[in-house]
Amino acid sequence: MPPADASRRSAPPCHVHKFGGSSLADALLYRAATTLLDDATGSRVVVVSAMQGVTDSLIALVDAARDGRPWRDAFDSLRERHAAAAGALDPDGMHDLDATLAREFDALHDQLQAICANPASDDALGRGLPGFGEILSSHLMHAALGGDAADWRRLDARDVLVVHAGEMGMAVDWAASRARLAAWRARRGEGDVVVTGFVARDADGHATTLGRNGSDYSAAIFANLFDAEALTIWTDVDGVLSADPRLVPEAVCLPSMSYAEACELAYFGAKVLHPQTMAPVQERGIPLWIRNTRRPESPGTLISTHTGHDAAPVKGLSLVRDLAIVELVGNGMVGVPGAAERLFGALRGAGVSVTMISQGSSEHSICCVLRADQAERARDAAAAAFADAIADGQAQGVTLTPDIAVLAAVGDGMVGTPGVAARLLGGLAQARVNARAIAQGAGERNISIAIGANDATRALRAAHAAFWLSPQTLSVGVIGPGQVGSALLLQMSAALPQLRERSGLDLRLRAIANSRAMVLDERGVEPADAAARLHGGAAQALDLDRFVDHVRGEHLPHALIVDCSASPHVAAHYPRWLARGIHVVTPNKQAGSGPWDHYAAIQDATRRGGGRFRYEATVGAGLPVMLTLRNLLDTGDELYGIDGMLSGTLAWLFNRFDGTVPFSQLVREAQALGYTEPDPRDDLSGLDVARKLVILAREAGRALSLEDVEVENLVPPALRDVDREAFLARLEEMDAPMLARFRDAAAQGNSLRHLAQLDRDGRAHVGVVALPAEHACCHTRLTDNLVQFRTRRYAENPLVVQGPGAGPDVTAAGVFGDVLAIAQSLGSPPGLSAPLPEPRAQAHA
Repeated sequence: MPPADASRRSAPPCHVHKFGGSSLADALLYRAATTLLDDATGSRVVVVSAMQGVTDSLIALVDAARDGRPWRDAFDSLRERHAAAAGALDPDGMHDLDATLAREFDALHDQLQAICANPASDDALGRGLPGFGEILSSHLMHAALGGDAADWRRLDARDVLVVHAGEMGMAVDWAASRARLAAWRARRGEGDVVVTGFVARDADGHATTLGRNGSDYSAAIFANLFDAEALTIWTDVDGVLSADPRLVPEAVCLPSMSYAEACELAYFGAKVLHPQTMAPVQERGIPLWIRNTRRPESPGTLISTHTGHDAAPVKGLSLVRDLAIVELVGNGMVGVPGAAERLFGALRGAGVSVTMISQGSSEHSICCVLRADQAERARDAAAAAFADAIADGQAQGVTLTPDIAVLAAVGDGMVGTPGVAARLLGGLAQARVNARAIAQGAGERNISIAIGANDATRALRAAHAAFWLSPQTLSVGVIGPGQVGSALLLQMSAALPQLRERSGLDLRLRAIANSRAMVLDERGVEPADAAARLHGGAAQALDLDRFVDHVRGEHLPHALIVDCSASPHVAAHYPRWLARGIHVVTPNKQAGSGPWDHYAAIQDATRRGGGRFRYEATVGAGLPVMLTLRNLLDTGDELYGIDGMLSGTLAWLFNRFDGTVPFSQLVREAQALGYTEPDPRDDLSGLDVARKLVILAREAGRALSLEDVEVENLVPPALRDVDREAFLARLEEMDAPMLARFRDAAAQGNSLRHLAQLDRDGRAHVGVVALPAEHACCHTRLTDNLVQFRTRRYAENPLVVQGPGAGPDVTAAGVFGDVLAIAQSLGSPPGLSAPLPEPRAQAHA
């Protein structure tokens, strides 16, 4: 582009405004547009698109005339629409707008009739007609602004702008256009101007257009020609967004970006701008604003030479759909010059445009991503170009992979920043999206990844969250809103707003179920109301497969199921869920302590599918028992043994049992306080404690099953098979044996405690044990759980985790903590913390 004349540098500053069709849909919007031109000094240039939908109507008219189909009704409708707008904008006929539009429509009618009479004529006859809407629109805007009386001039771009068709679209003859504009300004004088967008003339003087989105291109061209100090494009969005808001509702408006960033995003499908728009303003360093006509108070997006400082290296993300991959593979291509040239020459000859290229350094294959409607033509052209090499076995052939999309991450902050690709690919991996091909230019402003079309929306949301451009979204389903489940829902209701605002985490409860019914809600369920909705009109019969499919919705990057039931039937589904990449959190002990084959299947599914399985609350409720054990082993410590008081009920009984009150009386008192199960034998059998010990042992790497645990059942054999009422009536039969054991222990200076024990050799025992007074388990509060780890590091002074180990609130807090731990692992910003009670973790000799 030639430099501007030095003489024009002394001209007053000029601000170019461009209004798109959605901003000019009717007369009211034309009036509204005139109020946005509030430049305090200098001249204003207003470039207009056609009224919304008019360009498509004109193209349809030309096609109908050429095909011999009826077109006059559509023509009359278009004429009436413009006449109505003219009547509203020029009610007194002051600007003679009706007559002006009548002349334009008469000319349009004549050209359509000429096409109809000679449909086989040169296409030049109809080439300029799609731009007729801008000509009409410029008359409407000129009148809305007050016309000549208000010192507004109207410029028909066909009188100034000269273009020619190039390989990359319409190109401007800058010298001729600048000279024609100078002549026009000499005739009409300096001042405010309304310009027709989209239209121009070729070197032969034929009317033509600049192609789709050409009005934006026109605005940038005239900003350059008028040597403007700024260009504002008024549209129907607040600015350039970080992603398509239809796919990522949390997309944010970018306050600023560089020309390079805008070009990359525009090329990869951002709808606000066309790539051609940038070149004329970038050449002159003219700032470009994108603003919303319906929300003029919004500052919009500034596009200029330098971008603003951002914490995130990626500024925005875009998707291009309807693509395919054509890949040439050949061992014989390694180190052979000219293979790429031959391939791309063949594609060029076939008229195929390549969107993205990827080639490994081994040169074994070349992968091209291109438009789906050109894919078969590209494959055939490549196969023909390499037919000899394929026949000789030097190339293995050309393959076509359909249903591809390209995800592009764009940002100046990527330049020189390590780890950007890792974060992007990590986010996709967490969302179970496979990368088919990857490309990045040396400029480092763009990473493009070819993915399956079915994964496109999920990939975009996962990447958007990975760079903290939007909250990390987890689609959550909760099964079992009983005591623990209800407590969890209340905790979620209280915490979710803060988590979203403070930590960028969107835990979206989309499904709730009990053993009979479920509620599925695409928009999300308010956690505090979730349990009640199971009894309302939205509830439907439970279908666990449909429940899971809804939670796993393909458009959301991450899915998580919280199982607060105690159902072995639900736990049986864990391997399938985990294999699908669905994370599972549970206080349900059925899976962790069930048959070894099922436990092994769960572990295998987590490795294969990527779903995480968290079960902290299965042992110790909200106490960090599993976490402590995991950290000990992961840091290289060696486990010597575990002693654990793992039942709040049994801890209370033996903390209270001092020989002065019969054991049966304590059992009845515990039942009255709600500490026991409805049938106290469920506690006294020790089976629940044994399950917890199996879970701990397996976490420690021991292949232990429930049948391997030596379990002491405190219920006398004669009372094990009677009904509940008979058992409660005969509780006193437990007193004598228990009193005898107490006295034997006391005689040795020991105390009785119910203990789960795992030794160094993997032997497991659950039952009543006599412990010396200095043992940690002899110094607990009434219902505390306590787990004592003896390891190589903590051999003489064992590590103890102690605190409340039962109750809905603390158990739900443990479950919630697991949910947040998974969210943290998925790339949520640091700072997540679970609403856990403060455990009393201490070391005892």
